[in-house]
Amino acid sequence: MAACLSPVGAVRVGTGVQKFAFPIFLILLLASIALAWAPALLWPNKPLLVRDVLAVVGVVAFVSLFAMFAIWWERKVAARIQSRLGPMRVGGWHGWAQSLADGLKLFQKEDIFLAGADRPLYRLAAYIAFVPALCLFLALPFSTAWIARDLDVGLIFILALLGLGVLGVLLAGWASNNKWSIYGAMREACQMISYEIPLGFALLVPILTAGTLRLTAIGDLQDAGFPSWLAFHNPFLLIAAVLFFVATLASCKRAPFDLPEAESELVAGYHTEYSGFRWALFFFAEYAEMFAAGALAAILFFGAWHSPLPAEWGRTWRSGPLWQQALHGVLFSGPLWLIGKGLFFVYVQMWLRWTLPRIRLDQVMYACVQVMLPLAMLNLLAHAVWQWLVPADSLLAQIANGVCTAIGAVTIVAILATIAYGLFHRRRLVGTLVVDHRPGA
Repeated sequence: MAACLSPVGAVRVGTGVQKFAFPIFLILLLASIALAWAPALLWPNKPLLVRDVLAVVGVVAFVSLFAMFAIWWERKVAARIQSRLGPMRVGGWHGWAQSLADGLKLFQKEDIFLAGADRPLYRLAAYIAFVPALCLFLALPFSTAWIARDLDVGLIFILALLGLGVLGVLLAGWASNNKWSIYGAMREACQMISYEIPLGFALLVPILTAGTLRLTAIGDLQDAGFPSWLAFHNPFLLIAAVLFFVATLASCKRAPFDLPEAESELVAGYHTEYSGFRWALFFFAEYAEMFAAGALAAILFFGAWHSPLPAEWGRTWRSGPLWQQALHGVLFSGPLWLIGKGLFFVYVQMWLRWTLPRIRLDQVMYACVQVMLPLAMLNLLAHAVWQWLVPADSLLAQIANGVCTAIGAVTIVAILATIAYGLFHRRRLVGTLVVDHRPGA
């Protein structure tokens, strides 16, 4: 269909098969890494090099596994919302290996180019979109100890890499020589650049509270239990958390702000002409950014890698035997809590996609320029005045903290109650289609 709607009538198949593109890219990447680390090979302090290699391998493995899981997960979430089953065959239990099978299929597909496409930029665009999404995990802490690079300006580094993804989208749309692709690319540029402004104003609120850009330091401020989470310190931090999450929906191209793709209007938007491995890279980048945005929301507002229980309760376990340290990580503070919170926000993004309708582009810009931007600026000003006039240990600050904590607790209880109600009444709510599996599934 993309070929029929393209401005150029003829479609020409690329001379190189897709399976040769990735090995060449991998060889060039390894060569550049070898040249960059050549001086380190002669340096006596080899553990630093080993640490960097392990960090890169860990990041690539985590992003790849999460993207495959998230693609399968979204298909299952969408199916259940629409009273379907989703993937059920490949791998046995609920089709858990469907993403792996799809990935093997995509690796074997060949590249397809339009006759007038800019082939070098067309090939490069997918990597420009994927590499920044991969690199931002190098500065994203999963706990105080689980981080590749604990940067003093870690937050700025992550935001800069999140903003670089738009360059890959622009190149993909322009180099494809397809009018639907360029429409989607321009929408993405307009939308992402606009929403970065209220997103930045929302981030300034927790930065003013913490007084630092180091993400590990911001996370360590929230280890005193549920009331110490930054979102519940005062109403302005709670408003900033909501503004930040809405802005990340636009930055990650998620519904109702998924105008760059807009299947009902633009076929597939900026990646209409892509196939095979490079098409998969765009999806890997999108899901990596979704998790990064959710994890960043958890670090800045919702307790980071700490549980709702005060970490002080398990202080003696941190230096105890291995089983006590593991129990401390499960009950009080550890990477599993950040991953769980990140997965929760990813689920909310999926839930919104299959619940809310897509809004028009003029409504997207109206929501940014005339609603979110003034609200974010006023919220930042009000928070600055609050910090100036209200001491942290005053009665008014404690009352505000208690009220916001109660709001957060009621919201969490309501979500859990809704989930429990749907679980126990799933047959009555949607019939038997999503309950009774097909024979042999």
